[in-house]
Amino acid sequence: MKRSLFLKIFGGYLLLTIVLSGLIVLISSYLIRNYQIERTARELKEIAIVLGERTLGMPSEGGGVVIDRFVKETGKKINARITLVAPDGRVIADSEEDPARMENHRLRIEISQALEGGTGRFLRVSDTLGQEMLYIAVAVERDGKTLYVLRTSKFLRDIKTVSRELNLKISFVTAIVLVAALIGAFIFTRTIYRPIGELSAAIKRVAGHDFNTRVLLKEQDELKEVADSFNDMTDEMQGLFTDLTRQKEELNSIISSLQEGLLVLDGEERVLLMNDSLRNVMGRDVEVGRPYWEVIREPALNELVSRVHVEKHNLVGEMTIDGAVFLCSATYLSSREEIVLVFHDITEIRKLERIKSDFVLNVSHELRTPLTSIKGFVETMEADGTLSEEQRHYLTIIKRNTARLINVVTDLLTLSRLEEKSPVLELEPVDIRDLVERVLKIFEEQIRVKGFSVDVRAPRDLPPVMGDAFRLEQVFVNLLDNAIKYTDAGGITVEMETRGNTVVIFVADTGPGIPSEHIDRIFERFYVVDKSRSKKLGGTGLGLSIVKHIILLHNGRITAQSTPGKGARFIVTLPVGDPPSFKA
Repeated sequence: MKRSLFLKIFGGYLLLTIVLSGLIVLISSYLIRNYQIERTARELKEIAIVLGERTLGMPSEGGGVVIDRFVKETGKKINARITLVAPDGRVIADSEEDPARMENHRLRIEISQALEGGTGRFLRVSDTLGQEMLYIAVAVERDGKTLYVLRTSKFLRDIKTVSRELNLKISFVTAIVLVAALIGAFIFTRTIYRPIGELSAAIKRVAGHDFNTRVLLKEQDELKEVADSFNDMTDEMQGLFTDLTRQKEELNSIISSLQEGLLVLDGEERVLLMNDSLRNVMGRDVEVGRPYWEVIREPALNELVSRVHVEKHNLVGEMTIDGAVFLCSATYLSSREEIVLVFHDITEIRKLERIKSDFVLNVSHELRTPLTSIKGFVETMEADGTLSEEQRHYLTIIKRNTARLINVVTDLLTLSRLEEKSPVLELEPVDIRDLVERVLKIFEEQIRVKGFSVDVRAPRDLPPVMGDAFRLEQVFVNLLDNAIKYTDAGGITVEMETRGNTVVIFVADTGPGIPSEHIDRIFERFYVVDKSRSKKLGGTGLGLSIVKHIILLHNGRITAQSTPGKGARFIVTLPVGDPPSFKA
């Protein structure tokens, strides 16, 4: 708590007290002045009435000297100016000046009021004496006729002198009250400030992680309730801080023990955290608060971080840093605009995959030639008319299994080529409707034998997709082949539509469908839903895996939907423009 709070509270009381005291003095001065004026006015009126009665017995015509002498003597005695004015405004007598030299007073306001209503009153600066005066005029009458107007007046300086004396006394009393009020305000302010100051000091100590701080107040008021709540809060904070400290230590231990590399960046791509595993892998350290790219100069990582900042969602990318291959998972924390990067070292995995791919490729090549030879010899032997039925039966089994092995080898070779690091795609505009219709011609005989039709629906303005026509043909050969094989009744529907910058193709059948527990795995290699039926139909378990790889190479997407007993539907989404990964 800064000292200024005390000054604010005390200053507020001080200002309020001064303002109120000033108002009291001003109002008192105003009231006293008005009171003195009213009092003087009453006195002057009484004097005017008494003098009017006394002057009635004095001759006014031809004896003006007597009245004038009386007025001057009386004015000195009562310390007031007295003036007698005839109804026509002519001055008959005056206690201060020679009546003969005075101007006509008919238009003076107080005189006019007295002539009209019997009395008159006005406050102004005297034209004769040049000082502010209070004038009271009374009409002197006899037998209902106004003989003259007797006017009495006093200088306001006399009233001001009395008022000033009274104001000084009031100001003195007010000053005493003001000092007493300030002393009381000081004591009151200190009483309020003390517990607030204690709370402020306690808050500072808590901010410095001193959670043993307590505020003890004796007064049973709202501030004590605040202090008690503060103490309860401090107890809870102490427990929370202890838990957080323990959790932080546990988290640091976990982070340090992680085999994966961990890098945390803020919104400006500065390093907030880097674990030991990443330091060991990189062979260097990045100082906290420094941009990561000052040390880790990898374009793929820069692109991944930039995409996460722009798209504001989690992404995964593969990159090579210093000869090691990493799968980097980037998680965007929207609440703090931070990015958490986890580096999984997959160098050995990629080596094993390469070895496996090479092995599969070599074995497939080695198997293909003898299998083709076996198939040729079997077909030659089938042409021999001397074979028995049993021999022909055995030859049929050999031929069927040889054909199945040839299909497996062919699919393995295809999948191996698709899984290469940089497969070559021959990109060109492809009319998907025309491609599907060409594929359907391959299966015309099978469709005719099964006795159902294939319905193809596509808008006339369906845009072409940029892709490899041969690879896309493989996609729909596999999808339509599966649909035809597994559909015994009903039919097949192929629908196409445009959604934004993509073309969406729906391939639906009325077959047995796919149980929900198998939907997420049907694109895995060698995975089959019904092994007995797949073997009977000659399936290898690689067709959908090949389809998925081709679609991914085109930067597309494939999903499956199914209701058991009602068929399955495959949804293929392909971009209209160049696949970004394979632009020229």
